[in-house]
Amino acid sequence: MSFRSNVYSLFVLTGALLLSACSTSAPKPSSEPDTTLPPLTTLYDYQLIDSARGQPISLQALVESLKDVDVVFIGEFHGNQASHLLEAQLQAKLYQQRSNQVVSLEQFNRDQQTILNRYLDGEIGEKTLIEEAPAWSNYAGSYRPIIEFAKQYFLPVIAANAPAQTVRCVGRQGQAYLAKLTEAERQQIAQQAFYSDPAYADKFAAFLAKSRHGQSDQSTADPEHNPAYLAQLVRDNTMAESIFNALQHNPGAQVIHLNGAFHSDEFLGTASALKHLDPALKIAVVSPVVVDDPQTPQFTQADRAKGNAIYLIQAQPEDYVQAAKRRAAFKKMFDKADAKPCR
Repeated sequence: MSFRSNVYSLFVLTGALLLSACSTSAPKPSSEPDTTLPPLTTLYDYQLIDSARGQPISLQALVESLKDVDVVFIGEFHGNQASHLLEAQLQAKLYQQRSNQVVSLEQFNRDQQTILNRYLDGEIGEKTLIEEAPAWSNYAGSYRPIIEFAKQYFLPVIAANAPAQTVRCVGRQGQAYLAKLTEAERQQIAQQAFYSDPAYADKFAAFLAKSRHGQSDQSTADPEHNPAYLAQLVRDNTMAESIFNALQHNPGAQVIHLNGAFHSDEFLGTASALKHLDPALKIAVVSPVVVDDPQTPQFTQADRAKGNAIYLIQAQPEDYVQAAKRRAAFKKMFDKADAKPCR
């Protein structure tokens, strides 16, 4: 197999894992439902569940339970509008309760902070932000409400994630890539870029093994030497450090952080990396759970372990049903990334 073919295979695997790790929940073990719930009628509907009690909870009651929390992680499935509706509603109600609020986002990277600030200050328009940042393709439909609320009330917004190029190249070359960064580039990622909670490593290894249909190799047995996992750690640790820094610069603030569910489910990933930086922080996690049948939504004990509260939602449509189209999409992504080669 040629070098390019080897690189392509690695990229496809890495891309699939990173995308899935951001936005896909682990399969739920079958069990009896904890309670009877009303149907999820539309794709925007969600049902909040208090994880400790296993019972429905209102949005207002959830907000009140978060009053003294330092950091609220809101896990999402990227592009699922029920997730984004909850995020916008929760942001507004948390602000009403505690106006010293900072917004932190996976969806913007540290190297995009300047242009994000320019937009918040009214120096540029939204199209310029979207095109030049560049923002995620679903920005207007998913994250506009969060940014506009922050802009309206003059709230700090933290571009928390690691630069995409650095993450991509770590996913190809592993830890050695950091030695190739300039000093300015090194400052754009966490000082402890590869801190790993053992439980998170186990979770990622299980996810990787499942994605390979149970076929194990050295990368699944030892995920901390897997470039895909190392790239994931760069994201998690950089987001955690960004939140930590925001709290230092905004004493007494409550940070709400939006990220793909894998980054905070079971209080792992970014949540555990932040706890590692400051064990005294009060952290809460709100996590999504996709139901199998929206007419009779159910959840399990394992779902309840994902966060202080979970919210039940419907699945979004499949991006690709045909394998050939899925491969073509990954190839297009690879070709785009190949335009910016790693050092």
